[in-house]
Amino acid sequence: MSKRAGLLLVLILLPLLAWAQKVEVREEVLPNGMKLLMVERHDSPTVACGWVAKVGSVNESPGITGISHLFEHMMFKGTKTIGTKDYEKDREILARQDAVRAEMEKEYSLLREKLRKGEISGSIYDPENATPRLKELKAELEKLYAQEKENIVKDELDQVYTREGASGLNAFTTEDQTVYFVTVPANKLELWFWLESDRLANPVFREFYSERDVVREERRLRVESTPLGKFEEQFDAMFWQSTPYHHPVIGWPADVESISRKQAEAYFGTYYAPNNITAVLVGDFDPEKALALARTYFGRIPRGPQEPPEVISEEIPQLAEKRFLAEADTNPEVQIRFHAVPFGHKDMYALQLAADLLNRRTGRLYKSLVEDRKVAVGEPYAQFRPMKYAGFFEVGAEVKEGVEPAAVEAALLAELDRLAKEPVGESELQKVKNQQLANSFRRLQTNFFLMLQLALYDSFGNWRFINEAPAKVQAVTAQDIQTVAARIFTKENRNVAIYTRKAGTAEDPELAALPSELKGMVKQQLAQIEKMKDAEKLGMAIAQMQQMAAKVPPQMKPAFDFLLKKMEQRLAQLQGEGKEE
Repeated sequence: MSKRAGLLLVLILLPLLAWAQKVEVREEVLPNGMKLLMVERHDSPTVACGWVAKVGSVNESPGITGISHLFEHMMFKGTKTIGTKDYEKDREILARQDAVRAEMEKEYSLLREKLRKGEISGSIYDPENATPRLKELKAELEKLYAQEKENIVKDELDQVYTREGASGLNAFTTEDQTVYFVTVPANKLELWFWLESDRLANPVFREFYSERDVVREERRLRVESTPLGKFEEQFDAMFWQSTPYHHPVIGWPADVESISRKQAEAYFGTYYAPNNITAVLVGDFDPEKALALARTYFGRIPRGPQEPPEVISEEIPQLAEKRFLAEADTNPEVQIRFHAVPFGHKDMYALQLAADLLNRRTGRLYKSLVEDRKVAVGEPYAQFRPMKYAGFFEVGAEVKEGVEPAAVEAALLAELDRLAKEPVGESELQKVKNQQLANSFRRLQTNFFLMLQLALYDSFGNWRFINEAPAKVQAVTAQDIQTVAARIFTKENRNVAIYTRKAGTAEDPELAALPSELKGMVKQQLAQIEKMKDAEKLGMAIAQMQQMAAKVPPQMKPAFDFLLKKMEQRLAQLQGEGKEE
């Protein structure tokens, strides 16, 4: 068979394969309301295990923003048996910490009043604003932190899993859910049930107040220390008007500073009850035995006394275009965002295909803005993000040197307008459908990603999406895309962010000297390098790159050398921070 004929056969069979994909999921619901999804596979002697609490920043109220993300941290602090040398001593220390923090809150209330009156400036948490009593209480709290540190067994949960051959223990928080996961050997499945049920039944929020310092540092690295982090956070707050999506997942700083353990325990009781959780197993196990283990371990956790409150706020229709103009230490960029539809809406499939039509180097944005008009550099992007209660569609591009942002904005809008006014050609549409279906098929191949998809889709309300979506993607017509584009890509629904280079700042000369087609890729890698905190892993990555250096093509060598240099600088920075500690 010729290569051309082989490719043709793949293109013909791909939609059929995707249509035919049916993940055999067994769903069980325990008497306490906890759901269990199981997919039996015997390809390797492991099980990808996870559970999702259907809670994220959208469930938070003013005053406790960031609490869902803080919980992600807390759930690794152990239980009455894991993470401590002496639980009774734990209880005493925690109670004393709570009492000291309660006294500190009285001082902070006085400082808030002074701030409102203009008697102090900055933040009530700035050291220079601390009252003598507050300094006293802080010193007392530091002593309690030291006592607590002596009594805890650091990272014992991770140690137990690692010792028993498990890997990948981690979690993440979004606007709509918090997901916890690990991969365990098939013969250690009961260990997972015991450890995870213990986390839910007997959590101990150790290092609660000191962990907020960790969250603040995370915020500094993710938001405040990046060129656009603070601006993007404020753009989000401008975009979302009447739904709780307007505050960041990591929370507003003052809220994170003031959350008490009592508030956290109440939040946990509401949102981490079994009736708000779905557990997912994918891999080498016997479903009947797994169900018996679930009943034994997860079944012992009582149902929550009341159902988690429903999110009832809806985004009100936007009546006029909003514009966000900012000067930042970055190259000029343009972002255009529109209110769209939530997960599960009938129009989400057309919107995802619209994004695919625009994306990548083979998509319309690159061809128009970079190749034809020559107004942008890097790789312009389009994304459709459906969340549980709302969604958005966004396009963006980096402005080419010497070009006005207005030209990029006009070019982006022209491509959106084209989607609304001209039907997409049959072959172009089928191409992006095939890409979608191929991606969905690939995501089913590993146990971990299948587990993750089932957890996420169920938290959105329908794990069956994994089987239903391919056919619905295939059913989208050119008219569907045109109709939804005309409805959503309107001036009234438009939010534009334009970032120009701050006066007195310039692009890194070495970065500026790189070919424009490499800059986008290099910038993405730089962002990842800045996020790296593990000096050992970074050192290993540098060693691997150094081994590859001789094989790098000449046209890629400047970018390669630049990234290697930045990695070495980041490693030196991390090692320096380690010495300071």
